[in-house]
Amino acid sequence: MKNILILSFLFVLFQACGQKNKIESKEKVNLKLNEQFGDYWYQGEAELTSYDLEQVRYGEKRKGEAVLIFVTEDFSKSKQVKLNNPKEAGDDAEKVLKLNFTKKFKTGIYPYSIMTSVFSPVYPESDLHARKVSTSVQEWCGHVFMQLNNKGNNYNLLGRSYFESEGDIEIDLDKVWLEDELWTLLRLDPNQIPEGEIQLFPSTQYLRLKHKDLKAYTANVSIIKNDSLNELKIEVAELERELSIFYKKEHPYQIEKWEESYPENGEIMTTTATLKKRNMLDYWNKNSLKDSVYREKLELKF
Repeated sequence: MKNILILSFLFVLFQACGQKNKIESKEKVNLKLNEQFGDYWYQGEAELTSYDLEQVRYGEKRKGEAVLIFVTEDFSKSKQVKLNNPKEAGDDAEKVLKLNFTKKFKTGIYPYSIMTSVFSPVYPESDLHARKVSTSVQEWCGHVFMQLNNKGNNYNLLGRSYFESEGDIEIDLDKVWLEDELWTLLRLDPNQIPEGEIQLFPSTQYLRLKHKDLKAYTANVSIIKNDSLNELKIEVAELERELSIFYKKEHPYQIEKWEESYPENGEIMTTTATLKKRNMLDYWNKNSLKDSVYREKLELKF
């Protein structure tokens, strides 16, 4: 009888500890949306922002342009794709803030086209991390692709490349912070940005362009508060790389510019992007010839 009581006590204690761990895990997700979040993000339009870009490539700065496209949409938890019929999806539906981050620039005779897509949960229950990140780079030599899918305890990484040294890969990575997801988390709630020394999977654009090892690196993350713009600063000593994102202090925390520095041909060089124009627009409905006027409003040339 005594043994039974002891076993019963241990079972209850184990259950309580398990419940506590679950609660603590959920408490780590403390995303707090601004009261005006819905007024801005649920008006049926996307935020389109164009930037003058000076992109470092092959030891020289190349003039180009970047566009950040932020929009909320309904996402499938199981398939990790945009839902066609959210009302029919039931519990599989999840609201995400999507970022499509594009760059276009030329190197000599041939052009580069880069795009990263990030899908971050708006109402996470127990996992603050992005559901999916994908990046593709196209230029005349070929194209490369990388995708990270959130599988709960880890990420599934799929990579495709025309380079023999990179080739086709599919591996699992431990769950760490993704640099790409900090761009969307910043727009949701900057207070949730992890500060201090963390393990970070760097920008997928940077990893593809510089052919670095696909792994987590030790990084130092800080938010520097200024009178005008706040600065999200990411430093990765092993890569001699720094990224600074300058954003407005108040909701909706719009991104005004950024700077990225790393070694190029033996010296530290800096890519910069500075604001040109910003519009709210249902761009997916603007696909006729007459709608090219909206490109002029954003001062898009590439």
